[in-house]
Amino acid sequence: MSPLAHIAALPVRFYRLVFSPWVGHGCRYQPTCSAYALEALEKHGAFKGSWLAARRILRCHPWGGHGIDNVPEAAPHRHRHGGDG
Repeated sequence: MSPLAHIAALPVRFYRLVFSPWVGHGCRYQPTCSAYALEALEKHGAFKGSWLAARRILRCHPWGGHGIDNVPEAAPHRHRHGGDG
């Protein structure tokens, strides 16, 4: 995880430590939103991972979906080569 993604993960870790035990386990999705957020930050970095986590949290409401919702895989990095190619 990049240093910036590690910093972005601090509120998620704080939530899991302090609030999650009080909220209970009534999650609509698998993995849970906090697990999804940590995985998104790990795979996609601070900016895209935060965006994916925010989108997921906004979908988590009584009229939203449910079930398996995995973090999308990161696109493979393409290396650009100079010269005539």
